[in-house]
Amino acid sequence: MDLNWDDLRIFLAVARAESISGAGRVLKLDPATIGRRVQRLEDDIRQPLFIKSPQGYRLTDSGQRLLTHAEGAEQAVLQAAEEALGQTGQLTGQVRIGAPDGSANYLLPQVAAKIVSENQGLELQIVAQPRIFNLSKREADMAIAVSRPATGRLTVQRIADYKLHLGASRYYLANHPPISTLADLKQHRIVGYIPDMIFDKELDYLAALGVDRVDLASNSVSVQINMLRQGAGVGVVHDFALPLVSELVRVLPDQLSLTRSFYLIRHADDRKVERLNRVAEALTTGLRAEVARLEALLDTTPPEG
Repeated sequence: MDLNWDDLRIFLAVARAESISGAGRVLKLDPATIGRRVQRLEDDIRQPLFIKSPQGYRLTDSGQRLLTHAEGAEQAVLQAAEEALGQTGQLTGQVRIGAPDGSANYLLPQVAAKIVSENQGLELQIVAQPRIFNLSKREADMAIAVSRPATGRLTVQRIADYKLHLGASRYYLANHPPISTLADLKQHRIVGYIPDMIFDKELDYLAALGVDRVDLASNSVSVQINMLRQGAGVGVVHDFALPLVSELVRVLPDQLSLTRSFYLIRHADDRKVERLNRVAEALTTGLRAEVARLEALLDTTPPEG
């Protein structure tokens, strides 16, 4: 039986969202319409594709087999569109990028703005969430991560190293005991991640600080930085964020310096899509340059502590 792409597109959306309503939001279609289309597709192939429950839609064995074919059809459609548009000139279409909120707030705004200014038909969507993105479910077209994924049909490209140091506001440092060594941190409030919500081991900084507690915590880097700006305590801060937050300065930079890396993660099949390859290249080039530019600004800023 021949299946048309529109049917497969709806099937893919339901499979990835694991719900009719979620697929409707992605496709901008009424959930009732999607439900009817799924039912018609199941009637046409005479096999159930989903196990329906209050918890959502889960693929049956038949659905899993169709998923492989549907993803292949999706790649063929994307490639055909690329060839029709040509591989030169400005980029067009929508690309969704998942990122942890540190890079999403302090690097991606300026990098994405430059890419879009050079490609007027391109729409970049930045999804900033403190978690690992599931590219197989197409939560994003590509994602920035702080460690290499261990599993999945993915391609991984190292973008750049970045540095982190202790930081605090000038107000806090002026109104609390001096910090001359890491041991002095035991006398100060620590700002950091909620320990049981750390989604990647590379973000667990407590051991390096020599402390075993966090007095003020958030799963968001931006919230942590705003706590520090308000004089809440001392915490680990990305060097690339400090030039954008004038209230904060580095503390004990000669005694504690951490280095981490950003990686660009993509679905393996997307290597065939030239538009995504070009966006990925512009993104990695821009992020490398922006990390280097912002970190270089700290060379002219005297440290505290």
